Amino acid sequence: MLEGTRGGPTRVRILRAITAKPLNAHQLAKELGMDYTTIRHHLDILVKHRVVEAVGEEYGAVFYVSGWLSKGEVMGEILDESRKK
Repeated sequence: MLEGTRGGPTRVRILRAITAKPLNAHQLAKELGMDYTTIRHHLDILVKHRVVEAVGEEYGAVFYVSGWLSKGEVMGEILDESRKK
């Protein structure tokens, strides 16, 4: 989902952004300079795989890194590993 797929680098960028501060899809699109529908597609995949969680309703939902990933060093290891490539 993060490596070995065309969308992996985009999903890593999204994870880095919401690790720094929770954002909604519109804010992410603006911050990353990407199309809103592209961001929504990747967020849907990340939510489906329980990597991120949405809090709120539809358009205004704010995305956070899932609790199981934010604990310990798991998230740091994922992001550090992707930087090496």
